[in-house]
Formats: sequence, C-alpha cells, structure tokens
Amino acid sequence: MSGYLENGEWKTGTDGYADEDGEFKRWDTDYRDWITPDGSPGPDGQNAVKAEPDRFHLYVSYACPWAHRTLITRRLKGIEEHIPVSVTHWLMREQGWTFNDGPGVVPDPNENAGTIHELYQIGDSNVSGKATVPVLWDKKERRIVNNESADIIRIFNTGFADLGATDIDLYPQAHREEIDEVNARVYEDVNNGVYKAGFATTQDAYEEAVEPLFETLHWLEARLEGEDYLVGGQLTEADIRLLTTLIRFDAVYYSHFKCNRKRIADLPNLHGYLLALAGRKAIAETIHMDHAKRHYYESHVSINPTQIVPVGPELQFG
Repeated sequence: MSGYLENGEWKTGTDGYADEDGEFKRWDTDYRDWITPDGSPGPDGQNAVKAEPDRFHLYVSYACPWAHRTLITRRLKGIEEHIPVSVTHWLMREQGWTFNDGPGVVPDPNENAGTIHELYQIGDSNVSGKATVPVLWDKKERRIVNNESADIIRIFNTGFADLGATDIDLYPQAHREEIDEVNARVYEDVNNGVYKAGFATTQDAYEEAVEPLFETLHWLEARLEGEDYLVGGQLTEADIRLLTTLIRFDAVYYSHFKCNRKRIADLPNLHGYLLALAGRKAIAETIHMDHAKRHYYESHVSINPTQIVPVGPELQFG
C-alpha cells in the first residue's frame, strides 16, 4: 500500500499500479530543473541553479533501481562531498517512502522529514502526484530541483565540473545519438518492462510486457558479444541505466514480477557484463540487495501477500 499527493494533501492509496485495462502506468516526474557550473540554463533550456558547495542533498532508496542510478553516478563523478545522501527505509506502505528506523536508513538532516512526501509538501504546498525517489533537493531554496533519475545522472555528469568532479564523461558528445537510442529501448522494454510485467493484472497485459522484455534482453546479449560496454567501447550512462535493473533481475524480477523465462545468469554475455560492472569497487559499494529484496517482497502485498522474502539466489558483487 502506498499513496499520492493531491493539492498538497497526502492520500492513502493501494499497492495496485495498473489501470482499468490491467496495464502498469508510471506517473510522470514533474520537477525538471537543472544544476550547472555557472547557473546558466540546462542543455534544453531548463531553468537552472548554480552548483555550489553545501547547497544540494540527494534522497534515495537503496531498493529503487532509478535512485540507484544516481548513487552510482555520484560515486563515479566523485561528488559525494557536494551531494550528501539520505536513505529511506525499504518498506513502502501507507506513508510511501519513510525514514523509519532500520539498518541502512539515513535520516533527513535538512527538514527533519519523516517521509519523502513531506519534502514534496515543503517544496510546494499545493503539490499533486506521486512522492517518488530520487529527490535532488536545494537546501538554500527549500525545494526539489529534480526528481527524474535520467536528468539527475546528467546533472551529476556535468554540473559539478568546477567543484572537483572527476573527468569521466558518461554522456560523450560523439556517442550521444547512439546512447539515446539504446536508452529508449532499454527503458521501455527492460527498466520499465519488468514493472509492466510485474504489476499487470490481466494475462494479456502481462504477456504484452514480458515478450518485448525478453526480446530486448536477447538483443542486448547479442550486442555485448565481444564487448565490455553497450556504446562506444567505454562506460556510459547507457550501462548505468541498464545495470541497476540487471542487478535486481534474478533476485527479484525473475520470481516476484514473473519474468521467469530466463535468468540473467542464463545469458552469458549479459551475466559477464553484470558481474564485471557490479564488481567494480565504486559500484559494488552502492549495491544493497538486502534493501532491494525486502522492499519488493514485503511492500507489494497484492503480489506477495505472505511477505515472505526468498533466501536466494546467492549473489556476490565486488
């Protein structure tokens, strides 16, 4: 069970995410401002604020693959000093994401919020929509800068260049068109595809999601033949965006979301790619499978009413 915001008021909902046709529908993200080194507009003219020390804060769930993208990018760019992190509890029920006590939870030091939805309410007293993570927060203006993970990883890639960020470029100009093409297919069929399969409430909706999911996994398997990365022979955001879904696939999506045609372990190129990337120290230290497994199996009571968390598989990253 979760909830949503309506004109600034938190409404308790259910843990169902499908529409009347049984298809999963993802809510849009509404906060799309940018951070740039000098405060100039973002790459598509977005309103932007200047990157400054001790101004921004990142709120995440270790369970969430979308938030996990931002943690990996933050670490690879070496901007931990400028972007401290708060971590929610894995269990998402009536109040959505909370900072209830639990192993790995890092409370909110800025607003002393007990839930993520309180941050949305502080930033906009009339807010409507889902209270999702990640949240990139502006401490100076007490508002959400951005809550779209695809944006946040690009903000982290370039926004803090003048504050000591590493020079790794995860969205290199020469490969942007190809990265965007890979991202689009991976998002639709894999990143979001597992949710479309898992939260479907009709057989047709489930099969309409699971078929392209495995078509794209096999496409990725072929693409990685003899390759270490998806695009350009180098690590890019396309790898990070895929990786966080692969990390959770065999332990969660395979069983909990009924994506059980094959495991990632059954696809040798994808499996080797997963182990190589997730085994990097900087990435391995962002992986918290205890939060991931407990979140999905304990939170989604319509899918797993017993809330029993499977003991396997035994996964080791790093």
